[in-house]
Amino acid sequence: MKDKASQTSALVTFEDNRLLPLLFGEQDRNLSKLEERLSVNISSRGNMVSISGEARHVKISESVLNEMYNKLKHGHNVEENEIDAAIRRYTTVAGIAVSQRKVNGETHEPVNTNAPWKEITIKTYKKNIVPFSATQAEYLDHIFKRDLTFASGPAGTGKTYFAVAAAAHLFLMHKVDRIILSRPAVEAGEKLGFLPGDMKEKVDPYLRPLYDALHDMMPAERLQKHLASGEIEIAPLAFMRGRTLKYSVILLDEAQNVTPIQMKMFLTRMGEGSKMIINGDMSQTDLGPGQKSGLEDAMKRLKKIKEIGMIRFGSEDIVRHSLTAKIIEAYEK
Repeated sequence: MKDKASQTSALVTFEDNRLLPLLFGEQDRNLSKLEERLSVNISSRGNMVSISGEARHVKISESVLNEMYNKLKHGHNVEENEIDAAIRRYTTVAGIAVSQRKVNGETHEPVNTNAPWKEITIKTYKKNIVPFSATQAEYLDHIFKRDLTFASGPAGTGKTYFAVAAAAHLFLMHKVDRIILSRPAVEAGEKLGFLPGDMKEKVDPYLRPLYDALHDMMPAERLQKHLASGEIEIAPLAFMRGRTLKYSVILLDEAQNVTPIQMKMFLTRMGEGSKMIINGDMSQTDLGPGQKSGLEDAMKRLKKIKEIGMIRFGSEDIVRHSLTAKIIEAYEK
């Protein structure tokens, strides 16, 4: 039986009634999700929302609603998976307020959840993008302030999406002249010869997630124009060898599938005025038995260089279907 002393209620007032249908969701789906996930009772009347239940869960519900309302107030949409992500984030923070957090089996300092990350907005050609978690905001802060940033963590945490968004923003603002997006194709050794078609046809399926991210931020005709001019280039890792890339944003995605030798080759491509972003998921390497991941190796070798940004995402940063986080947590266990 729950301790009555731990039970409380809160009344939240919102200024703009017009935003409440979007905040509550279709048939109050977002409110129902909070009730189900946090075992609270929520009722609304006019521009006021009453929340009752265990004190900590009431506080989390209030924080989630205020965060989503602020997003709507600034002209951003609120999707159902963002509610899930916010619930996970606030419950995780509440559980580790005085401790460190575990990511990929390693212990790391908790992120600064009091930072004004909700004010960060990335402008792209098609839409404005905001981070959904403090870790994502810290990731963007590293990208904009440092020339080299590493990010590791599970699928769905925004490693690729926010890196491409930052690249599109820097390109739009004329901070860089080019965007170069790269992935290891097929496997770390990039053995493409057995595949049918020319080189572009061989590698395009493996680069598709990068195209998808760009299409989300740039009109198709503009993207095609920049691809044709070479201002935006999407290429397999092998195409980076022997080049020096100046005034560019250079992203290496799926970096867990490169070897330490390939990683060294890629890192030494950075030229004047360029930014490099390298990300991957250590738990999903396709390297052969006994082969070391270049991402893991580089993050260990370079972790003491203060000019390099290092970000480690956890399952609380996942912004996908709520089952994605549960599946990843089950596999980690």
